[in-house]
Amino acid sequence: MATIGATRLDYYDDMWKLESTATVVALVKGEDGRTGLVLDRTVFHPQGGGQPADIGFVGVAGSEVKFVVQDARSKDGVVYHYGLVENYGEEWEEEFQKGREVVLHVDESRRKLNSRIHSAGHLLDACMKNVGLGELKQSKGYHFPQGPYVEYIGIVPQKDLQSKQKELELEANALISRGGKVFVAVVSYEEACKLCGEDLPDYIPKDSTPRIVKLGNNPACPCGGTHVSDISEMISVTVSQIRTKKGLTKVFYNVGP
Repeated sequence: MATIGATRLDYYDDMWKLESTATVVALVKGEDGRTGLVLDRTVFHPQGGGQPADIGFVGVAGSEVKFVVQDARSKDGVVYHYGLVENYGEEWEEEFQKGREVVLHVDESRRKLNSRIHSAGHLLDACMKNVGLGELKQSKGYHFPQGPYVEYIGIVPQKDLQSKQKELELEANALISRGGKVFVAVVSYEEACKLCGEDLPDYIPKDSTPRIVKLGNNPACPCGGTHVSDISEMISVTVSQIRTKKGLTKVFYNVGP
């Protein structure tokens, strides 16, 4: 198979766009046997950066055939939409030949939930500083609906765990009540440094143009995920537990219904 070019990520520019058109590049079989649909561009967010994949379907104009997207993964810049076909017989592959224009539909409820959970994780980063835990360095986040958390390098003293848990929750909900626009953009490395408080992670190359997200007046941070358009859309945050072990601290949380 010829080399497949990188997929254009349309959600990078418009995180709230749920429908778009694209052109089929290839149909492939994954190593696990799943059928993968590769397009020249996509509004589907692939699993990565601690955020689960979008789901939905890809349709063909004038046809009832649907490629139901159950998962999306990115490898070497190419997004693979994995799923199965509905409303068609064995010759469905003809409907998704290379060059065919298709219509993409992202499941709205799943996208909104993923975005709220991911944004809440970033909001907690800001809250950590506001409640006197700014010395802890953000390590990673797990923004899935089942047990989301953010992890930090450093520890919270055992005697402070319960009080800081309450403080974090109160601070997060105060910021949500206040609201604030969410700004996302691809910028120069120098501009990203400025917006992120001169604190870009070492893994960001100095010759790159990072994509950053900024929640209201809080410092920005590099991120490739999807987010709410306003902090108030998170509705509420519950901090269920703070756990410290082996020099790391995990803050477990979730968003309101």
